[in-house]
Amino acid sequence: MEACHSWFNRFRRLLVRWEKQQVSYLAFVHLAAILIIYGKLRHARSPSG
Repeated sequence: MEACHSWFNRFRRLLVRWEKQQVSYLAFVHLAAILIIYGKLRHARSPSG
C-alpha cells in the first residue's frame, strides 16, 4: 500500500489539492492511476525489462 501512495505522490497536482471541486480532483486521480498503470505495463512489456 505504501508503494501506491508513493506513486501517486509523484503527481504534484494530487499531492497538494489545488482543485476546489471534488469532480475535478477525482478526474485527476483517475488520470494519475491510468498513467501509473500504463507506465507499469509498458515497462513490463519492454524486451530489456
